[in-house]
Amino acid sequence: MAWKRLPRRLGHGEEASLVEHLGELRTRILIALAALAVGFVVTFIFHEQLIEWLTAPLPDDKRLVTLGVTEPFYTAIKVSLYGAFALALPVLLYQLWSFMAPAIEENIQRVVSVFVVIATALFAGGLAFAYFVILPRAVTFLTEFDDELYDVQIRASYYYSFVSLALVGMALVFEMPIFILALVRLRVLTADRLRSNRRIGYLSTLVAAILLPTVDPVSLALEVIPLVILFEVSIWLSVLMERRWELDVEEDWATSEL
Repeated sequence: MAWKRLPRRLGHGEEASLVEHLGELRTRILIALAALAVGFVVTFIFHEQLIEWLTAPLPDDKRLVTLGVTEPFYTAIKVSLYGAFALALPVLLYQLWSFMAPAIEENIQRVVSVFVVIATALFAGGLAFAYFVILPRAVTFLTEFDDELYDVQIRASYYYSFVSLALVGMALVFEMPIFILALVRLRVLTADRLRSNRRIGYLSTLVAAILLPTVDPVSLALEVIPLVILFEVSIWLSVLMERRWELDVEEDWATSEL
């Protein structure tokens, strides 16, 4: 059966040789690449619809041009690859998590499994926010800036690279709560440290927003506000996590006393 060929996830503390670890790593990489390949096939089949979807934020009076014989084909390949990454993300996260799971305590493994699901949802939320809120303003500003001085012609390959990177970048930035909570759960950070360093957190969100396709103060504000909210949510979730963690430790201690 095909499912028997899937790598077995080692249990916490289970010993394995270097060869076994390398074999598992190779298999999980192959699974991830297979997921990307399947996602690419799907997105390439529907690449026309995907390109139309990415073209929608462009102002109605602007048209895209290609400057080479092969540019339309390579543009379709590029867009399909970005789409394949988005489709395959849950599989990629699961393979990464499954490989790292043996090094994490079993009671934490359940939490990280939930993190994988939440990370996928946050990625989708970041894509939606970038597409419906950020891109229309950014693309309109950039394509209409000083347009009375130039004959503005927008090259298709550059446009789709910009839009795709903007979408993926914002989606990855939306993963911030998962990253922070993971560090808290692994005892690298604490809720108290996060609260005492709020200014550094706010500055980091501002820098992240500037690195994204921010072209005017309105777009910058639209990007910073959700990032600040996500940072604050991460702090309070960290507080709840630590309280739950302390209760679990107390319950385990009481049980051991009995």
